[in-house]
Amino acid sequence: MAARNRLPPWHEQLRLANGRELLIRPIRPDDAEPLRAGFALLQPDEIRQRFLYALTELSPEMAHRLTHPDTRREFALVAAEPLPPGEALVGAVARAAMNDAGREAEFAILVSRYINGMGLGRHLMRRLVRWAKGRKLERLYGDVLEHNNPMLSLAESLGFRREASDAPGLVRVVLDLKRATAVPPPLPGQGTPPAADPG
Repeated sequence: MAARNRLPPWHEQLRLANGRELLIRPIRPDDAEPLRAGFALLQPDEIRQRFLYALTELSPEMAHRLTHPDTRREFALVAAEPLPPGEALVGAVARAAMNDAGREAEFAILVSRYINGMGLGRHLMRRLVRWAKGRKLERLYGDVLEHNNPMLSLAESLGFRREASDAPGLVRVVLDLKRATAVPPPLPGQGTPPAADPG
């Protein structure tokens, strides 16, 4: 997967192993309808792995919430076609949200099966880790279905450890950011990234 830069902060053009071109960028309000349209293409297992329960549709309210993050506490990226927002299909979403204490953030990543297995989830997770470290957070964590082996393996390969979860069927993975070494150096021309780019 090749990356080309010289773009605004948190923007990257990627070419996946299958030759597909994607633009990673902060989520925008215009992404709401493409997200709702793309949700209808997801398999039930994909939905459960991201939302941890069954959903039949992404409601307008949920889409609005996803596409209007509070940039003081939240960070969300999409991997989309290199087209204007509102026209581009969205193939992946990655999000991190700080807790009330402001010392930890919970992550969630959803990658469509059409572009799964090409390193995009790892790429997005590293961006979330970079954002969390830039905010001087102590931990980044997420709850994962216990049978979601690809996500568990990805997290462990990036230094996350497993913790017991209070919810049956879930595993909590936690990255201690004070000791984390999974984040690559800043991309050329980017330097230390800002807390968020509202796009």
